[in-house]
Amino acid sequence: MQKIMPLLKDSDSFLGKTVTLMGRVRSVRDMKSVVFLNLWDGSCLGDIQVVASDAIGAEMGRCSTGDIVEVEGTVVKSAGGKQAVELSASRFVLLSKCPSDYPLQKKRHSLEYLRTIGHLRPRTNTYYAAFKVRSLLSHAIHEFFRNEGFVYVHTPLITGSDCEGAGEMFQVTTLDLANPPLLPDGTVDYSKDFFGKQAHLTVSGQLNGEAFALAYGDCYTFGPTFRAENSNTARHASEFWMVEPEMAFCDLNGNMDNAQRMIKYCIDYVLKHGADEMEFFDKFIAKGVIDRLQSVRDADFAHVTYTEAIELLEKADANFVYPVKWGIDLQSEHERYLCEKVTGRPVFVTDYPKDIKAFYMRMNDDEKTVAAMDLLVPGVGEMIGGSQREERYDVLLRRMQEMGMDTEAYGWYLDLRKYGTVVHSGYGLGLERAIMYMTGISNIRDVLPYPRTPKNADY
Repeated sequence: MQKIMPLLKDSDSFLGKTVTLMGRVRSVRDMKSVVFLNLWDGSCLGDIQVVASDAIGAEMGRCSTGDIVEVEGTVVKSAGGKQAVELSASRFVLLSKCPSDYPLQKKRHSLEYLRTIGHLRPRTNTYYAAFKVRSLLSHAIHEFFRNEGFVYVHTPLITGSDCEGAGEMFQVTTLDLANPPLLPDGTVDYSKDFFGKQAHLTVSGQLNGEAFALAYGDCYTFGPTFRAENSNTARHASEFWMVEPEMAFCDLNGNMDNAQRMIKYCIDYVLKHGADEMEFFDKFIAKGVIDRLQSVRDADFAHVTYTEAIELLEKADANFVYPVKWGIDLQSEHERYLCEKVTGRPVFVTDYPKDIKAFYMRMNDDEKTVAAMDLLVPGVGEMIGGSQREERYDVLLRRMQEMGMDTEAYGWYLDLRKYGTVVHSGYGLGLERAIMYMTGISNIRDVLPYPRTPKNADY
């Protein structure tokens, strides 16, 4: 059984050969004396034209969009200009008839409509290309870290720790919610729960990853994470995938260097191995996206501190929706202005105020800022967030106490500093945000195979 992709990629070598194809009918045109059928098998974005007349043409003419067929024929030069070769059919078999109410007829469908048929939308060009890029980007990430000597670690999805300290976590329980066991004070007795304590879906594998970095030196996690954040924006989802490397004996500068090389490697990989898909996105979704990615791949990333960034924004000739002052968490409009108007290239912003960052970030000598970094890229804003981790036991303990955290629950995390501490750093890349950036797709729901958002858990 022959796949369509080699026929289209190396058409000259197949000329005159007899091949058998199986696939889905995308369209049929009956021109009386000859019938043209476009066949797609999922091996690539494109389809191949099948041509027949007489009895075989009559059989093909009875097909409709969505039918599954098997075709045998000779590869010949195409008379049309859309593709180099076509298949002159000598045998045709209808394997499965698709009913007339098939939702994906040959016409343009809105992305909003296609979200309502998530089980069928991978058959469309946009989603086929998006999920192909998702696959390629995932391969690139693993390949980059493998080449760098990192160990791939599987961190738990069910956890008793809140890495970000935000409390926006999905609870995991086997208790009878209609009649939970109660303590004398009326609160739920979680000692009767499955794990004997409160448990949640993880928001990050970072803390667990740090433990392995302090054994292996360099490691990374790559898996699903969850946020119970009731946000209905185009950039937020309740279930998404995170790439989180952790590096021992690595300060903030080494952290940023690794992040820059990783982004450039991934962009180059997708451009090389997903050329057809990227041409599709450049033509139909976001004109100029290939040039934008190439400029990021070839650029030297800029660096500014948070304080310098605030000063630049305060002087900006722009009407920001969110006012700018030292101590705020930068909004997307601020981030995009910095990399698009000020630097004209990707930029690392470092040394954020401690009060807007997580407890595990290393305190700077000024006691006001932490050794954190965000990578901002044109067209999106923040793509990567990371920091040098606080390796000093006493400073970390004090910080956790200041934030009112349960230090006993994080005893194991403090042990990582207690029993032989080292400078270490790490960052996180949201896979979906990266796919959106590379494809130009503007809604996170369109780069997730089965998006999980508020009030939506279909499939």
